[in-house]
Amino acid sequence: MVLFFPVVLKELYERGRNYRWPRPKTCPKCGAYIVRGHGFVTAIFDGFNQPLFLKRYRCPNCRCVIRVRPCGYFPRFQSPIGVIRQSMAAKEEKGRWLTGLSRTRQAHWWRALKRRIVAYFGNAFHETMAHGFDRLQALRQVPVSRAI
Repeated sequence: MVLFFPVVLKELYERGRNYRWPRPKTCPKCGAYIVRGHGFVTAIFDGFNQPLFLKRYRCPNCRCVIRVRPCGYFPRFQSPIGVIRQSMAAKEEKGRWLTGLSRTRQAHWWRALKRRIVAYFGNAFHETMAHGFDRLQALRQVPVSRAI
C-alpha cells in the first residue's frame, strides 16, 4: 500500500535515512492504531544522482506493508505529474518533446496515454490529449500507466 505525504525532496536527499517521515496514525487497511517502522526502500527521482530512501511501515495486525511516497508523483514513476502532463501537452501543441527528458520515456508516456484514452473513452474521444490526461486523473487513474 502506498501513502502520499508532502515531502521536500532536497531535504530528503540531504538527510537520507535521518529524514523525519510522518507516521500514519492508523493502518489504512484494518484501522489498527499501532503501525511500526519496517525499514527503508530506495527509489530514483528525476534530478537526483542517487536513489532516495523512502520509509516503510508495517501493521502488526493485518501485516500490511505501507510505503510512504512524496506527493506529486504517480506510483512507480520518477518524474513529477506536472512534468509528465507538460510533456504530453508540448507534444500535442508543438509536435516536440520537452528538452532535458529522455525522448524514449516521453514517447512511452505518449503511447500509454493514447492507449488508456481509447480504453476508457473509446475511439470517439475527440478532445485534446491533455484533456484526456486530466479526465483519467479525475477517475483516479494513472494516465500514462501501461496497465489497464
